[in-house]
Amino acid sequence: MPDHGLTRRLARELLRQAVYISLAVLVSMFVAGKLIEDVLIKQALEGEAEYYWKRVQQYGAQDLPDTQNLTIYREGVAQGIPPELAGLEPGFHDRKEPRDVTIYVNQQGMERIVLVFEAEQVDELVFLFGIIPLAIALVVIYLSTYMAYRVSRRAVSPVVRLAHSVQALDPASPDPEQLRADPELETDEEIRVLASALEDLVVRIGEFAERERRFTRDASHELRTPLTVIKMAVDGLARDPAITGKSSKTLQRIRGSANDMEHLTQAFLLLARETDQGLSRTWVSVNEVAEMELERARMITTNEHVSARVEQDNLLFVHAPEKIVESVIGNLLRNAVAYTEKGEVRVKISGDTVTIEDTGPGMDAGQIKEVFKPFVSRQRQRGGFGVGLTIVKRLTDRFNWDVNIDSEPGRGTHVSVRFPSSKTRALT
Repeated sequence: MPDHGLTRRLARELLRQAVYISLAVLVSMFVAGKLIEDVLIKQALEGEAEYYWKRVQQYGAQDLPDTQNLTIYREGVAQGIPPELAGLEPGFHDRKEPRDVTIYVNQQGMERIVLVFEAEQVDELVFLFGIIPLAIALVVIYLSTYMAYRVSRRAVSPVVRLAHSVQALDPASPDPEQLRADPELETDEEIRVLASALEDLVVRIGEFAERERRFTRDASHELRTPLTVIKMAVDGLARDPAITGKSSKTLQRIRGSANDMEHLTQAFLLLARETDQGLSRTWVSVNEVAEMELERARMITTNEHVSARVEQDNLLFVHAPEKIVESVIGNLLRNAVAYTEKGEVRVKISGDTVTIEDTGPGMDAGQIKEVFKPFVSRQRQRGGFGVGLTIVKRLTDRFNWDVNIDSEPGRGTHVSVRFPSSKTRALT
């Protein structure tokens, strides 16, 4: 669904930003805490020791300062240095037991002092002035992220609704009313412009498709009358005893071409339909259609250097309108026969696939890409209409059949049609 794309990406991005900012705040506070403990405290202890020795030099013996957080010991003064601290080397020392303290041993000549700082007080200060502000900052960050998500989602919701409307359009009969923006909801001028542009485009596409269907339907109907006249005239001439030999073969070719044009008009009429409702479907024997269409292809060619045959591994039955199966296989066969100057054309039926092979000049990759386009097919170069393979492609797409071309220059062409929902039967 569209909202699962846009809004989720938006939420993920905002959440990612919140996590990054949170990590940055945490790292900053951690570094700040370490600086307080490791730098500021040590500097303070060094300053206290230096200040104490200055007072000793200026005024002689001085009382040892003793505060809530800082205790100073000196050899020979008061109780002296406690035994547990006497053996420490000059410098800083951290102890966690029995309490958390930072110890600084400072030596001047032969004398030394030991400063003991209660680090627990620093931890409390870090908590009060570090953890609590951090928690407040994180809450503010998360609230800001949530509000930004709400605002952003509200901003993109018109796009999401428009995407839903586009997705709900029926390709066969799109309703432009579905794309009209709701005046109460769509307040953004950009959204209204986008919806209006899409609505106009749908209207134009619908009008174009309807014109195409109407033209195809009307043209096909108009062609039926002259085709019927041609077939009746050919049948009448065929009954004339004076028509023999070469003239008889010419009449057969005319009759075959008329049948081909009839199939073509039927295919056009089908393609002009919006749906397949009302079509008569039966289990069509592809084997019989291949034999029949091969004979028709022979009737319209005068090339005696091309042989044609059907090879079958099994019987193949397709549930479809018979005229459509005839149109697909017939167009492929006529194309192969028309374009093969010398050699053979083979129709191979194996499993659910029909393959038509010829020994023509073949095609390169560029020609294969163009072969299904109207009026650029290779048959056009041989005097055909250039739409046969286009009709094959449109019909196979209409019925969800698979058509593939395998060809190389100088090796001929193999065109295969696979019928997924078919039945097969062993040869008897």
